[in-house]
Amino acid sequence: MSNKKHVKLNVNGKDEEFLAEPRELLIYTLRERLDITGPHIGCETSHCGACTVTIDGKSVKSCTMYTVQAEGKDVTTIEGIGGPDDLHPLQTAFKEHHGLQCGYCTPGMITRATKLLEENPTPTEEEIRFGMAGNICRCTGYQNIVKSIQAAATEMNAAKEAAE
Repeated sequence: MSNKKHVKLNVNGKDEEFLAEPRELLIYTLRERLDITGPHIGCETSHCGACTVTIDGKSVKSCTMYTVQAEGKDVTTIEGIGGPDDLHPLQTAFKEHHGLQCGYCTPGMITRATKLLEENPTPTEEEIRFGMAGNICRCTGYQNIVKSIQAAATEMNAAKEAAE
């Protein structure tokens, strides 16, 4: 007899429904079952943040969350933030301000930074560094990541003012 659980969730605006093992981690569901490969498997201990996604408006490290815990929730990955033909201002800023090197941490960084800028549209450098502390980059000194987030914040705030 199977102990799989019925799971329904919404990923990047698309309803998904399937059976999952109770101990199946969300990162594996996203990558292996749903073929959403933006979130990366890094440390599997929640320290690096490469697997960061947004669940019901909160940043979550998907390597430490069971898929069944996401039942009925909205999950957003980097793929739901913007794509090649419709980049989010953070994606553009990371590209223009060299906020990435190897790119492994970038999806988690941008996913977390998106939430950070929703919570605080005009963060200081110190607030950015604190807000991003759960996401590790092993290639950069973080300066260009901070610059990228600052540039995106400026652009997003200018667009918001222009729309008002």
